[in-house]
Amino acid sequence: MIKPRLRPGVVSAFRAPQPARRFATEARLTSDHVRIVEVGPRDGLQNEKKSIPLETKLQLIEKLAKTGVTTIEAGSFVPAKWVPQMASTAEICEHLLQTPPPSKHTIAYNYLVPNVKGLEGLIKVMDATGVPASTEASETKSPTTTEISLFAAATEAFSKANTNCTIQESLERIRPIVALAKTKDIRVRGYVSVALGCPYEGPEVSPSKVADITATLLEMGADEVSVADTTGMGTAPRTMELLQALKAAGIANTDLALHFHDTYGQALVNTIVGLEHGIRIFDSSVGGLGGCPYSKGATGNVSTEDLIHTIHGLGMHTGIDLEEMSRIGAWISGELGRSNDSRAGKATVARLQS
Repeated sequence: MIKPRLRPGVVSAFRAPQPARRFATEARLTSDHVRIVEVGPRDGLQNEKKSIPLETKLQLIEKLAKTGVTTIEAGSFVPAKWVPQMASTAEICEHLLQTPPPSKHTIAYNYLVPNVKGLEGLIKVMDATGVPASTEASETKSPTTTEISLFAAATEAFSKANTNCTIQESLERIRPIVALAKTKDIRVRGYVSVALGCPYEGPEVSPSKVADITATLLEMGADEVSVADTTGMGTAPRTMELLQALKAAGIANTDLALHFHDTYGQALVNTIVGLEHGIRIFDSSVGGLGGCPYSKGATGNVSTEDLIHTIHGLGMHTGIDLEEMSRIGAWISGELGRSNDSRAGKATVARLQS
């Protein structure tokens, strides 16, 4: 069993017994392997104004499953009145549990749950299908795991706007979610939003505060925490300062992911800073889909195609087919009637068509 890798001396306001931890579906075999978490079907689509058919969402996930990606955010168990675009998540979950897309490797399908009720909705679907959180490969089904993600914020103003409670209150709400997930063997992924800039409090977010929240989530039992530049305000120096604060708090790189938005064109710069620091998990969205409803002007996530191109260009590997991902970026952008925000994706498609 793997225990939390927090060094002695970590200070957190929410001490708790340290539960067993679980790695993601793909082992980190070498130091030059980077795991990309594809967030397009959830984070990328949730703020689209035009209603997206269930069939299109399933097509997107099925196409992504063929690229080599090992973690896909598939939906969000939130009330439809909050996020109408995620109203079909239960149907998506049921489909993926019963008839997962063909894949040569295990794919983790991740669902955002804002509260215990959201997790209970996911468990209800799992119980109805009779499919456990982890499945083995069979003659008729590809292996899958079911994961959840949950959110905390790095500033009080964003926490109150996003969850209508303080940071401390939000963390206390998270504790029973993690505890329930563990009883069902569901892997837990935490997020710390606005870690490098807040739409209400500005760009100077306390790195030590981010580190403390991250440590708290890990101590509660989160298996991994994605530190998010939700607004895209992050710069290379402040990204490094944040990573140093996380390291000083005793948090291992293997427990961390980075989630960058490209609002100011700095996502790939910040990614390289993260790579140089030793981070090997990054979130991205095919075609650069996404944005933050609480941050005016915040554009989409860094595009998966651009991220793959950068990582491969550095001599590292992801196991993901850039050409196939680029085709998907072009396809989903067309389906949504929006521009393709991936430069590497557009260039790759143009080359393939020439």
